[in-house]
Amino acid sequence: MEKQKGKNKNILKYRAYQFSLDAIDLLMLLPKNYIFEIIGKQFLRSATSIAANIIEAQAGRTKRDFVNFYHISLKSANETKYWLCVLREKSREKELKEKIEKLLREAVEISNMLGASILTMKNKRVL
Repeated sequence: MEKQKGKNKNILKYRAYQFSLDAIDLLMLLPKNYIFEIIGKQFLRSATSIAANIIEAQAGRTKRDFVNFYHISLKSANETKYWLCVLREKSREKELKEKIEKLLREAVEISNMLGASILTMKNKRVL
């Protein structure tokens, strides 16, 4: 059972890291104008923050630190979903919209994994 928990944490960490890389790839495809540049910067910050806070959680000194960093990561994932929705609605190219939609689905899955992890930690009275 303990081995499975460690494996799930590694899967989440890997998926969040890969999500960061995919987000960077998406940014390179966005139109080069002021509006997309500003939205892209916000999106980049929130998208890369997901994995960064998961990594930071693992370096936390207490279990409370761990849970707090997961909360921050979840907030970043939720903000990322917002920016992806804005980008999807304002993008004109079908291929770009499909890439955004794929990234949005992954953001939802990562959010769900983070939320489930937080609930599990809270139910076990880790705090």
